Amino acid sequence: MTDIDIKVRVATTADLDEIMKLAVEAAKENGFLDASTALLLKAIWGPLNQDHGIIGCIGTNPIEGMVVLSVGSIFYSDTKCLEERTVFVRPEYRSAKGGRAKKLVEFSKSVSDKLELPLLIGVLSNERTKAKCKLYERMLGPPSGSYWIYQTRTGGHEVGA
Repeated sequence: MTDIDIKVRVATTADLDEIMKLAVEAAKENGFLDASTALLLKAIWGPLNQDHGIIGCIGTNPIEGMVVLSVGSIFYSDTKCLEERTVFVRPEYRSAKGGRAKKLVEFSKSVSDKLELPLLIGVLSNERTKAKCKLYERMLGPPSGSYWIYQTRTGGHEVGA
């Protein structure tokens, strides 16, 4: 794929197997707790069917990267927002030309604009955190906070049934 060939498309149920593979990879790399494939499927199924969310992906087989977005509200408000669940690019495509992560964030912004909903997006990682934060700051402006995790780290957790 060349730079101009890289496009984010809306994932469909035909992409379920590939999306689940990426979800498991993302959970292993970024998760700070053990993950359940049943809960990953539950989190993905709605957005995959454009039911209170959407999934943008790059590629077909394999899918090189994805963003999972859900429409919901945070615990103290009835007002809806667009929440990023994951932006994940497979490691073998991260240094390839085309800026896949950037394209997935652009997709997220365009969904936010179309739905006229605020976008809640962040970085929860102990790997290459500064680079990810710099990308997000360039694309989204200054951050609105930070996360700390006490008694564990991201990555290296199990994904089970």
